[in-house]
Amino acid sequence: MNTPSQHRENLGLWLGFLGVIIFGLTLPMTRLATGTVDAPQMSPWFVTWARAALAGGLSLVYLLAVRAPLPTSSQRGPLLLSLLGNVIGYPLLLGWALRHVTASHAAVITSLLPLATAAAAAWLMHQRARLGFWVFAALGSALVVVYSLLRASQMGHGFGLTWADTLLVGAVVAASLGYVAGAKVTASMGAEKVISWVCVMALPVTLPGAWLTWPEASIAPTAWMALLYVGVLSMWAGFFAWFRGLSLGGPLRVSQLQLLQPFITILAAVPLLGESLDAMTLGFALLVVLTVFMGRRMANTPSAR
Repeated sequence: MNTPSQHRENLGLWLGFLGVIIFGLTLPMTRLATGTVDAPQMSPWFVTWARAALAGGLSLVYLLAVRAPLPTSSQRGPLLLSLLGNVIGYPLLLGWALRHVTASHAAVITSLLPLATAAAAAWLMHQRARLGFWVFAALGSALVVVYSLLRASQMGHGFGLTWADTLLVGAVVAASLGYVAGAKVTASMGAEKVISWVCVMALPVTLPGAWLTWPEASIAPTAWMALLYVGVLSMWAGFFAWFRGLSLGGPLRVSQLQLLQPFITILAAVPLLGESLDAMTLGFALLVVLTVFMGRRMANTPSAR
């Protein structure tokens, strides 16, 4: 029979796993919403504004329900940076990239996000990182570059990085900087309130943005469902499950579940998008995840500059 402590930890693991599944489906759902170059659906601009507006509306209800205080002047700066990185930069760059590459391809590139976030924290928050971390960060980045070069050559684009890969790298950088900025105020505000305030602060931009970029052509019902998913779940509810899981199950144990996210994306892309399982993609995803695992173990030392 489980003790209350064990039950709490198990619940945390399941909530963390639910969060990882939600985030793992974000890439296939985004591609369903935007469509491809040959069969476009919603513009990446509209998907970016609309998903944030959906999350902003839900966040406003939540913040009013819990009577959350307004952010202080010192908190608004980091929240604004998180807004630029996570609400605008990441989804916009991701949406444009996914019109040109498969969700499985994007999963390999974006699997570097945990390492990029740790590197951004070391840089912006003046945290010392062991040499081993930087070695594995460089190795993971090299693996992504090699994968991109091989994939471009395989697709007949020549032996070079594609524009979509550049967009994906930009998305990773934007998200990592946004996460670090949000982390600066998480201790004082609470993680759920941070993501909610970020979405609410973006409403003056996202609401008119969604209105001005509203699709004029007919959109498939599956694209609207995908937009609803990334707005309600990926942008908002998924963070509640993930952060609550980290709190209940412990960050050390639950955060390791994030290593499963690229594989969830690759597997989900098969039924959702009709993509095929590719041995090269799976292999590189496994190698990159291994570097992320090793790099995260060496990310921080107790001391700080």
